[in-house]
Amino acid sequence: MVEKLEFVRNYDDLSTERGFQFEFYCDRCGTTFRTEFQASMTGTVSDLLGTASTIFGGIFGTARDVSERVRSSSWQQSRDQAFRAAVTEVKPEFIQCPHCIRWVCRKNCWNMKKGLCKECAPDLGVEMAAAQANRSVEEVWAHAAMAEEDKKLDVKEWRTPIRATCPNCEAALPANVKFCPECGTKIQTVLHCSECGTKMNPDAKFCPDCGHKVAK
Repeated sequence: MVEKLEFVRNYDDLSTERGFQFEFYCDRCGTTFRTEFQASMTGTVSDLLGTASTIFGGIFGTARDVSERVRSSSWQQSRDQAFRAAVTEVKPEFIQCPHCIRWVCRKNCWNMKKGLCKECAPDLGVEMAAAQANRSVEEVWAHAAMAEEDKKLDVKEWRTPIRATCPNCEAALPANVKFCPECGTKIQTVLHCSECGTKMNPDAKFCPDCGHKVAK
């Protein structure tokens, strides 16, 4: 019984009637291993018979038919043998992931510590470095896209209550301003508890720390 080959479709057949050659590639990164070209004896015989037919004309008039039969049977058997040898040659370069069942190259795409391909079990150090670089790029774009007047909105100012309208004339405030551009009323008023000194919102009625009532 002929032994069956265990390999999947990640290969290209570069064989011609003159010989056999194959390329095997990683399902993840595409790294390719090409086998050496192996000349085909049946292809050589076919060429010789075809040449004889051309030179001797009627004497070897059936030589072309013979060459086609040689190519269709013996060539295919030789090709199968060459493919078997090619698989034996390159298979050590690949390993099949038990999770995604893909054949990947050991050199670039296999996580030795996890026993999985790097698609299923990425290298955490590489992923962390990539994530940090990506975050840095995002921050660069965020700052580059920020208008000059918005750059002052740091964490401290974001935590301070910001009004959308003036408490005096009710005009819309286009930005985080200290004075109303319409009537000049002071917008950002800092209020402290007269009892304990805690900073409070301007509209607070009682101190959030000691409960003292705010005198209006």
